[in-house]
Amino acid sequence: MARYTGPKTKIARKFGEPIFGEDKSFEKRNYPPGQHGNNRRRGKKSEYAIQLMEKQKAKYTYGILERQFRNLFKKATAADGITGEVLLQLCESRLDNVVYRMGLSPSRSGARQLVSHRHITVNGKLTNIPSYSVKAGDVVAVREKSKSLEAINASLANSSAIYEWITFNNDTKSGTFVSVPARIQIPEKINEQFIVELYSK
Repeated sequence: MARYTGPKTKIARKFGEPIFGEDKSFEKRNYPPGQHGNNRRRGKKSEYAIQLMEKQKAKYTYGILERQFRNLFKKATAADGITGEVLLQLCESRLDNVVYRMGLSPSRSGARQLVSHRHITVNGKLTNIPSYSVKAGDVVAVREKSKSLEAINASLANSSAIYEWITFNNDTKSGTFVSVPARIQIPEKINEQFIVELYSK
């Protein structure tokens, strides 16, 4: 299964924000990587460079590779609504992202692993495809045999984020994807318009 497995702090430093979640190494060195670090003079970025960076940031944030991301963009273009907004909504509707938002894992890569290792059910059926698109009203839960997993319980104990479009019951370890979030509800700092402009060239 293809996914990014390289150094995460280096990528976070490139974008200037901890896109993979809490990162102590990033906090210590929150400037771009490279030999000259903070002292390197950087000229004004071209429009293309800014658009490309925004696309890369979105891909790394959601843990999606290029071909998958391009397919999501095509799907967003064909759908009704604002393309950039629909693109982010499609990313948010991915099963690995919903598992992460529910607090079952502290990171999207951890959530992806929970899904692919068959610990998660959707509407009572075991689903091991991280890119599975969750629909409004779908019930996402930890399967019975996995409810005692230390990693899940530790993550839930440290999770405090609440999202308006998701309900979650700690006792049953199940939640409902109530609705597709509006752009204003999605907390990610991504300028989706730049991505649309890049792909529209």
